[in-house]
Amino acid sequence: MWNEYSPLRNVAVRSPEHAFSSNEKINAEWQTLRFYAPPDLDSAIAEHKTFVKILEAAGAEVNHLPGGDGLTLDSIYVRDAALATPGGLILCRMGRKTRGAEPKIYPGALPGIPVLGAIEAPGTLEGGDFIWLDEVTAVVGLGPRTNKEGIRQLWALLGDGVELHVVALNAPGHPDDVFHLMSMISPVDTDLAVIYRPLMPKRFLDWLEGKGMNFVEVPEDEWLLMACNVLALSPRHVLMLDGLPKTKALMKAAGCVVQTYKGDNISRMGEGGPTCLTRPLVRG
Repeated sequence: MWNEYSPLRNVAVRSPEHAFSSNEKINAEWQTLRFYAPPDLDSAIAEHKTFVKILEAAGAEVNHLPGGDGLTLDSIYVRDAALATPGGLILCRMGRKTRGAEPKIYPGALPGIPVLGAIEAPGTLEGGDFIWLDEVTAVVGLGPRTNKEGIRQLWALLGDGVELHVVALNAPGHPDDVFHLMSMISPVDTDLAVIYRPLMPKRFLDWLEGKGMNFVEVPEDEWLLMACNVLALSPRHVLMLDGLPKTKALMKAAGCVVQTYKGDNISRMGEGGPTCLTRPLVRG
């Protein structure tokens, strides 16, 4: 099923052993990549193993992507390098130039999952800017990491059977910082999404409401801590970072079962939550 909330059956991740590799690499890259602090490798490995166990306990087959030449610390955030579609993977062309090696790892790394196509220059597209609402409806963010040419190519690859809604995104405070579509919305059921309303364009909100969508609205002080970054393991069964009590309570009030994980080293320091750490491949 092509949405962001049906039961997660198959998912790709990349472990810190392959993304971070060594403390020497961490120390060489974290400031350039604008991490908040250098992750501790041993702690990151432990956090990621716990994270993977949660995915497996929910019924997902977890595929571990390998390392490779040219990968940076950002490669732990595997969602951005490829999209999963009915026809196969679409390999992205990253808006952040330091991440250009990541899409090249996907072909051959996931047996049985074909490659539909790839975004070519001058197009750019990152997976954090794309969500499936349902089988025939998708949303893409037009912003600093995904450009008009990337969206044109995406539309051609998806074909006429998919309605692709384009949302203009705000620019982040620094050109190397990230603001993806999924920074402000995570669908968790057919009629429920977690959002940060102040950054949602009114036209987009009206369009979602017209499709019967209701919202859990993240408070400002927790949005800055990635409370909008919520991974649905199945409808209204969600995984989010720990330490976000207000959003957690709001989600429970909306009928969600909420699991949390500790992500100080794999999420908070690099500003990538559970959706960023995963590339869902099969739901249903």
